[in-house]
Amino acid sequence: MPHDAGPGATGVDPEKLWLRPTEPRRGRRPSFSRAAITAAAVTLADAEGLEAVTMRRVAAEVGAGVMSLYSYAPDKETLLELMVDHVSGELPATDPLTGDWRADLKTIARLQRDHMLRHPWLPTALATRRTPGPNTLAFLERALAALRPTGLDGAAKLEIFAQLTAFVSGHVSYEIAQAAATRSPDRGAAEARYLIAVAADGHHPELAEALSAPGRALTPEATFTRFLNRLIDGLDTA
Repeated sequence: MPHDAGPGATGVDPEKLWLRPTEPRRGRRPSFSRAAITAAAVTLADAEGLEAVTMRRVAAEVGAGVMSLYSYAPDKETLLELMVDHVSGELPATDPLTGDWRADLKTIARLQRDHMLRHPWLPTALATRRTPGPNTLAFLERALAALRPTGLDGAAKLEIFAQLTAFVSGHVSYEIAQAAATRSPDRGAAEARYLIAVAADGHHPELAEALSAPGRALTPEATFTRFLNRLIDGLDTA
């Protein structure tokens, strides 16, 4: 059996996962549930990263045997789907929209960024996830409603939401990496000296001009806002 894979693990069946409720088990009621297993996995991922989430670790957290978990999540891939949808329940899906689709999309993007920063494992998880659950679908529904004033067809709306989510996910990954780098001041100073030397060597005039431009606010929030504005304001709905 592959490491951390349940019996017969061949990928996630979305119908079985999301449309068919977990059947009650005979005998004594178990002391844990699919929701408890998912919450334990999320807690582990938040604290230690996705690599810490194994069926064995999660079983230990809920006080269950590893094999008993397979009735609720037959493999780690399924558990990851459950985790992503579980935390997606934190995203507001019913707040009123303004009718200004660009402003509403920017609000959605900021909500996504805050959400991913709370759960730093999400960008990695989203890159491999394929089956949106009920909480994810509720937030997607809100995003599609925000895009209704554009008059775009459904496929284009889905593409824009995918593009927006990919942008936020990539930017959050960059933010997390930069935050880790700033904890090493020697590395940051070395990188600054390197760029100054390269800009002064005469072989990179465009870079030298760019580095000599007036500085801008470099807080994570200000940088994200600039990038987001360029993305949303540049969208063509013709």
